[in-house]
Amino acid sequence: MRYPNKKPVKTETTPINEEIRYSKVLLIGADGHQYGEISSREANQIALEKGFDLVLVAPNAKPPVCKLMDYSKYRYEQQKKAKEARRHQKTVELKEIRMTAVIEEHDLNTKLNHAQKFLTKGNKVKATVRLPYRAGDALVEQGKEVLNHFYQALSEYGDMDGNIDKNGRFLAIMINPKN
Repeated sequence: MRYPNKKPVKTETTPINEEIRYSKVLLIGADGHQYGEISSREANQIALEKGFDLVLVAPNAKPPVCKLMDYSKYRYEQQKKAKEARRHQKTVELKEIRMTAVIEEHDLNTKLNHAQKFLTKGNKVKATVRLPYRAGDALVEQGKEVLNHFYQALSEYGDMDGNIDKNGRFLAIMINPKN
């Protein structure tokens, strides 16, 4: 198989060195020394003399701010910060528990145990009751009672978000975990 000789696609969007094309930039040295407002060509020359890369730090500033630094080290630090932020990020999943308006006590207790495990792990729980196509008002009220009983049993593990919603032939509540 032949591979085309294409240049690798650059994924990093931060302009460096010759890619910076502004008439005037505010240049900051690697040690924090302020060079002031100079042309981007002069800034490139200073970067070459000092052995650093010229990196555009704040493109929206007036004038744009550039800094002298080792770009590969800077990129490594940015990737490290992003990885650390992802590690400490908490993802909350939505777990759904489905029931019917006519449910036996043992089945309800099983569903409650599952919901309790989900809430203690920090996930949200959506409890839904599916009604038959031609459900009368009595069956709708029975479904609401099932959801209220479900929430009352889980009230020490989570808080109800809003009221019971009726969407078509489904009744639903959202339960958020307690902090």
